Amino acid sequence: MTKRQLLLSAISFSMLPITVFSVIDHPAPRTNLIAYFNITTFWWIVIVLIFVAFLLNSYYYLEKGNSQNMRVIQWYLIWNLFCIVRGGFISENYWDWKGLIGNSFGLLVPLVAYSALNIKLLQSILTNYLKYVLPLFLVFFIIINTDSYGFYLVPIGFLMIFFPVLSVRWKWIIAIFTVLVMSIDLGARSNVIKFGVPSILMLLYYVRFNVSTKLLEIIRITLIIIPIILFSLAVSGLFNVFEIDKYVKKDYNTVERDANGNIVEDDLKADTRTFLYVEVLYSANVFNSWVIGRSPARGNLSETFGYGEDKSGRVGERLGNEVAILNVFTWTGIVGVVLYLFVFYRASYLAINQSNNIFSKIIGLFIAFRWAYAWVEDINYFTLTTVFLWLTIGFCFSRSFRSMSDKDVQHWVRGIFRFQNGLTKRELQKLKMKRIAENNQ
Repeated sequence: MTKRQLLLSAISFSMLPITVFSVIDHPAPRTNLIAYFNITTFWWIVIVLIFVAFLLNSYYYLEKGNSQNMRVIQWYLIWNLFCIVRGGFISENYWDWKGLIGNSFGLLVPLVAYSALNIKLLQSILTNYLKYVLPLFLVFFIIINTDSYGFYLVPIGFLMIFFPVLSVRWKWIIAIFTVLVMSIDLGARSNVIKFGVPSILMLLYYVRFNVSTKLLEIIRITLIIIPIILFSLAVSGLFNVFEIDKYVKKDYNTVERDANGNIVEDDLKADTRTFLYVEVLYSANVFNSWVIGRSPARGNLSETFGYGEDKSGRVGERLGNEVAILNVFTWTGIVGVVLYLFVFYRASYLAINQSNNIFSKIIGLFIAFRWAYAWVEDINYFTLTTVFLWLTIGFCFSRSFRSMSDKDVQHWVRGIFRFQNGLTKRELQKLKMKRIAENNQ
């Protein structure tokens, strides 16, 4: 087995430990079986090994002539590394160092985007997930909370984008899992949204001949700028999109079980985000950390989630939040937020404006949506959700994927379900000839 084949296998099978790690903090009510897997040191070692595999793999699969486009990810990673190193100088005690290590894993996840440049590797990742990880859901279905089903089934949401070209059998399977995630726990609003949006966007395939690239570009730009506009309106006191209860008078409640197994009523209109923004902005003002952040070793002051006074004398500091953009801002400052924006802007632009297939354009819209949704949730810790987000971003940068026709993408997708590593020789040869032709132009 060559080094490339070894790395491909290692990364493909890494989806299993990443998936398990993503749900170990979400045991089913009155069930602690999954807690036996939660051993911090063990998982840190596993995560480091996974990063090493992705790092080595990026050396083999960086597309020639594509380094210019990838610079936005390089800048973002370099800035994150600077903030991580700075955190090492700021850390004062055990909890600072533990927070620094855990949060740094989340900031280093963009490294996996390089591997998605290679369409064969991403195909292998999806194949191994469906072959080995998805069947285990029958076990995890029992031992994890219902609101974490979406964390386990993240790749299913990605595959919904390709729903129109799936075989009938896999259409049923993917649809069933998608409906399960969206209906099992309406209180888990994020799962409903993350699986619902791909389900809507994939409909563009059926009207692809009637939708212009210009229209998709307008939608993309709207998704990019709308969270910034809404944030400005909220700060100015003119309009707060999170205060839905002020504008919608009808009650929308759902019944679910809490962590202790008790039946509770959940208000779907509840504002669970405004106070997070208030606490994060207040912290930035107190510590004057607007520009470069506080590093991943520190968090924001939180009266709501205050845990009392620790040994260092700090009171009520929270290392991370549910809202991705707040974490980026707290840990890496405005500089980090701007670089984060550049990544999503460039990825979505290339996917929509420099591609030959409708699926690339759909993914471009999906990435623009994920930028907007980062202002609502999308926790950017090291989880399958974050890993797959950056694999999808890397896919947008892949010239090999963007150069494929709709028919080529259909062959690529069908290859995922053959449970073989990679494309057929005929498909590989066809794509290889296409890339050679592009390089000669």
